[in-house]
Amino acid sequence: MQVTETLNDGLKRGYTITVTAAELDAKVQEKLIEAQPEVEMKGFRKGKVPMAMMRKQFGPRLMGDAMQDAIDGAMKAHFEKSGDRPAMQPDVKMVGGEEWKEGSDVVVEMTYEALPEIPELDPSKVTLERLIVKAEDSAIDEALANLAESAQNFVDRRKIAKAQDGDQVVIDFKGSVDGEYFEGGTGEDYPLVLGSNSFIPGFEAQLVGAKLEDELKVEVTFPEEYGAKHLAGKAAVFECKIKAVKAPKPAEVDDELAKKYGAEDLAGLKAQISERLEAEYSGAARAVLKRALLDQLDNLVKFELPPSLVEAEAGQIAHQLWHEENPETHDHNHPEIETTDEHKTLAERRVRLGLLLAEIGRKAEVTVSDQEMTQAVMTQARQYPGQEREFFEFVQKNQQMQQQLRAPIFEDKVVDHIVAGATVTDKEINKEDLQKAIEALDEA
Repeated sequence: MQVTETLNDGLKRGYTITVTAAELDAKVQEKLIEAQPEVEMKGFRKGKVPMAMMRKQFGPRLMGDAMQDAIDGAMKAHFEKSGDRPAMQPDVKMVGGEEWKEGSDVVVEMTYEALPEIPELDPSKVTLERLIVKAEDSAIDEALANLAESAQNFVDRRKIAKAQDGDQVVIDFKGSVDGEYFEGGTGEDYPLVLGSNSFIPGFEAQLVGAKLEDELKVEVTFPEEYGAKHLAGKAAVFECKIKAVKAPKPAEVDDELAKKYGAEDLAGLKAQISERLEAEYSGAARAVLKRALLDQLDNLVKFELPPSLVEAEAGQIAHQLWHEENPETHDHNHPEIETTDEHKTLAERRVRLGLLLAEIGRKAEVTVSDQEMTQAVMTQARQYPGQEREFFEFVQKNQQMQQQLRAPIFEDKVVDHIVAGATVTDKEINKEDLQKAIEALDEA
């Protein structure tokens, strides 16, 4: 077996791999010997079929396997010897493949772009500012007020009061289509919050202004996509009687409210809210810290980038942005999308940082544990209620999906590794300044 270099230009590499006919024949013979104990053939006991007959029967089929094994072995040996790591899957072509005949050498041309040598990062040269935000009393009070509103009660309005949007009306109703009452269209003492959009579109709006003991007819049309096909798109009339009109009243901010949300008392609920708010602030502050780190890394470490990776990334960016600007198009049936210099510049940054973080993680032996992957899958599965099992099975069978879930976990762990060696100063700010810092990320 012979490997000859044909191209060495920047990161571009080219090699010719020659596997001699004798080497191929030896691999075929090796496979035949390996298979012989299990081979049965008419007139011969199992494992006693002559090698000549086995070669005649199975030789042509095994030749293809032998070729592939030889080429794969040569490529593996080459990468181990050279230390090259291809940026993308190498392009491998057999020379004269259609004219090749048994007894001839196999010649393969292999081209690829090698990953560049990435300079060592000195984390101590990285200086970062970590934003610290404490949960202020005003933010806790605001959260308590929202909880109280969510836990609101309803109290009876005066008898002559008209129902307003947001009020609760208690109604009896009976629905008909074409003069015929339909199953499921009847209810008694039903508490309906006006504006909740829990009934057919247009129903609740017609109850605004109604008073206690009013009897009225509500005329609506079932949506075309309504679940019950015999009602979909049909006009309906609901005979309604107003049995109560109630105004919303937020719950009192006290120990009873706290117990509704699983706390022992109001002080305990405030502590829970404070902890939750500061966790949210911490997550937002981490996003700001990460962006600052990536910006510094982009400037600190420079190296040659594989053109194929940059081109592929620029294409993905252009494609994503096009779909964001044309949300009505969900498939790939659209004109060819051209990449711009702006796409290329962003692609270069992403590729550079991706390769750098991957290399730092590799050298630091950063790994994603099975437990971390399971947690990521469970989190993603919650987006598909009722189909969790199917999602788990899909992920198990889909390597690409596994990589999509693993990549952000790996990246965050590498970021933590770098931050641990960097010079980091804490800066306490308020919620408003943190919000401005987050908005600045979106604008950049």
